[in-house]
Amino acid sequence: MHGIIVRSQLEHPRQKARIVSIYEQLGLEPIINASGAVTRLGGSPMPEPVLKAFHEAALDCVPLEHLQAAASKRIALATGTEAGLVTAGSAAALTMGTAAILTGYDLGRMERLPDCNGFPNEIVIAREQRSGYDHAVRAAGASLVEVGFNEIVANAGVRRTETWEYEAAFGPQTAGVVYVFSPSSAPPLEEVVACAHRHDLPVLVDAAGELPPRSHLKSVAAKGADLVCYSGGKAIRGPQSTGILCGRSELIGAAAIQMLDMDDHLDLWAPPAGLVDRSKLAGIPRHGLGRAMKVSKEEIVALLTALDLFTSGSYDAQLGVFRAWLETLQTALSSAAATTSFIEHDNGETPPSLEVRINEPRLGRTAFEVCHRLRAGSPPVYVGHGCLGEGKLVVNPTCLQEAQIESLSTRLREELS
Repeated sequence: MHGIIVRSQLEHPRQKARIVSIYEQLGLEPIINASGAVTRLGGSPMPEPVLKAFHEAALDCVPLEHLQAAASKRIALATGTEAGLVTAGSAAALTMGTAAILTGYDLGRMERLPDCNGFPNEIVIAREQRSGYDHAVRAAGASLVEVGFNEIVANAGVRRTETWEYEAAFGPQTAGVVYVFSPSSAPPLEEVVACAHRHDLPVLVDAAGELPPRSHLKSVAAKGADLVCYSGGKAIRGPQSTGILCGRSELIGAAAIQMLDMDDHLDLWAPPAGLVDRSKLAGIPRHGLGRAMKVSKEEIVALLTALDLFTSGSYDAQLGVFRAWLETLQTALSSAAATTSFIEHDNGETPPSLEVRINEPRLGRTAFEVCHRLRAGSPPVYVGHGCLGEGKLVVNPTCLQEAQIESLSTRLREELS
């Protein structure tokens, strides 16, 4: 028999041979993911109900615009917005949200994207909120106009970006505002929204990594944002390549028809009114900018299932288990060349993490070297690397499995003793 063999085909009730994983059949050794739900390592593990929904959705076919319309209702309910769209990740949500702002229901503009010659395409953003992720905004054809300064990071002052700076940047080529949301973002989102709306400009909010707490699903849009983006493959635990775009129905409709397969006859095309306002269109667009960002029926259904689990608080019960695993690791490292401490969160929804501060002089190697050795060993271990410059590793338990805790303890002791 050739090709990939699923686990059930390798098992026998009288055999106790080690099961070869599907990744090993491809020549890859599975890693221990102690970094958390990061894209480069595949996102969050999908719960069994999500996997079951994915499988069931694969067995039948439905028109994708009708499925997205059904998803829109569920997302709107969960986020307190008018409408929603399942996207190919939160980066795709940013691109499609930007495209909707640039074109509205204008078919000519849709056809020309990312060429915005002849219509406004400037998107205002705070300089301190710039990152590599805003490439997704620029991909739609937007030209970013920066305001404010990052004076605190530059050690050149104490001020953050201020609302008046947005207003001073608005002009005839301004199409909207992008705001990257976090609890420490400045100026406050509601101030930026009020400023933009005085000039009839929409605000697109990047809140991709701001779940949990669950309250952010509704509170961000409640501050007046026109569109909000969330990741579907992190805290929500849907398929890694899913995201959510939610907000004003007119903008969601404009985003949807630039993403869906539009190979249909005008006299046959009948999109659900809850998703697309057909009365605003003189025809139907050809395949839009988002055609390369299509989402499968299985991903849509799985994301909705995961969203139900997330909003109901079903994942909270794992927090105690996660903490117990980290306590086991902490005990295992009690004599290592490192000190450990917990990173706690007070929202009752975010898993704790374990910070491992390496005694580099005693160990004789740096945190970077330890991280490299952990990745290069067997099994490979990937820990959080955001604080390596401070001599610290971070263990996030979200993607760990109980069976991996002993191996993880052993590998950490090997490299830190």
